[in-house]
Amino acid sequence: MGLTGLEIFKHLPKTNCKECGFPTCLAFAMALASGKTSLDLCPYVTEEGKAALESASAPPIKLVKVGTGDHLLELGDETELFRHDKRFFHPTGVAVLISDTGDAAAEAAAFDELEFDRVGLHYVTDVVAVKCDSGDGAKFKAAVEAVAGKTEKAMILICEDPALLEGAAGAVAARKPLLYAATADNYEKMVELAKANECPLAVRGEDLEKTAELVEKVVALGQKDLVLDSGARDTSKVLADLTQFRRGAIKKVRAFGYPTITFTTKEDPLEEIVQAGVYLSKYASVVVLKTAKKEHLLPLLSWRQNLYTDPQKPIAVEAGLYEVGEVTADSPVYCTTNFSLTYFIVEGEVENSRVPSYILSVDTGGISVLTAYADNKFSGEIIAKAMKDAGLEEKVNHKTIVLPGHVAVLQGTLEEESGGWKVLVGPREAAGIPKFAKEKFE
Repeated sequence: MGLTGLEIFKHLPKTNCKECGFPTCLAFAMALASGKTSLDLCPYVTEEGKAALESASAPPIKLVKVGTGDHLLELGDETELFRHDKRFFHPTGVAVLISDTGDAAAEAAAFDELEFDRVGLHYVTDVVAVKCDSGDGAKFKAAVEAVAGKTEKAMILICEDPALLEGAAGAVAARKPLLYAATADNYEKMVELAKANECPLAVRGEDLEKTAELVEKVVALGQKDLVLDSGARDTSKVLADLTQFRRGAIKKVRAFGYPTITFTTKEDPLEEIVQAGVYLSKYASVVVLKTAKKEHLLPLLSWRQNLYTDPQKPIAVEAGLYEVGEVTADSPVYCTTNFSLTYFIVEGEVENSRVPSYILSVDTGGISVLTAYADNKFSGEIIAKAMKDAGLEEKVNHKTIVLPGHVAVLQGTLEEESGGWKVLVGPREAAGIPKFAKEKFE
């Protein structure tokens, strides 16, 4: 368990210098005990004090890195049990499983193309997991090398026989793959292999207690970069274990203070995605899936994006004037907020109308139309200023702007504030834009 605030206070200089940002050393100690600050902020703590406080200043969950370069995947280093308390930092790695008994090169090439663009964001799968199903070390090594030749993304090598894994691990050691997995039967050899290749190592127990015991044995042998698997495969049991791992880590149970890995077991792809969504939500660091179809993965990646977005900072596009199609001085002008989801829905429907148009994205702090209106961030005055800042009068010759139907009440104010612009009240829902455009602008 971690040290209490009073225990930490005993090792601090007690100068109350305030240079750490806290009014007293005791306040700093309390914040350090709860994981809300770092020992590095204290300029006067002694080396002996630092050594004594190492467990208190360490993050609840160790940061473990898999892969290299632009495709480095960072796991762990989380500090919260609930997202709304602060935020989650390192998105769950989504891995696709490839067997060494199939066409590994072709599957890896297809995996590398699993990228999506949605609401202005770019989603990717992060990890390719190569599994030794053949029981042949040479074949496994060849499959790993074939996969490495087709994708630069992070890798997981799944083989519990160190003798079979050795060749494959050595072949791609520079890529820093995650080696899976050390068990009660093989952990000594697996630790040797991980240390020799300087790779992170997954540890799989039979339950929480045995996993913790195995972690302590592995750490005692000098392997520090670990990823945990409780060994459970039933969805409810995995969820319970992941929750206990996270709770224990937050409470500074050091054996639980590592990232986690899970594997889907459902055969139906849609059920598999639901299962993966459960693990992604609480609290898997990596989820390994069998399905590799875009239509299956996109919902999971979308949910991951939402979950790992700062809850205090909405996703927003840059405010300004956007062109949809080959606009002219006669093109209509639509107005909306800079909340990403709102903007891209409007943009899609404007594009569907086949009428080249401008969209004025007003800076509302990244919140939706009605929310911004209720917060007085989407008013006639603010919209009129955005129109002026965007230079609308120099862009179009008709002095007409379309207001979202949900805020029709702003029509009069906007006409007054804009200096003579005509304000049309548009549809209440973006889906009505094509019909509206056909009636008003064709």
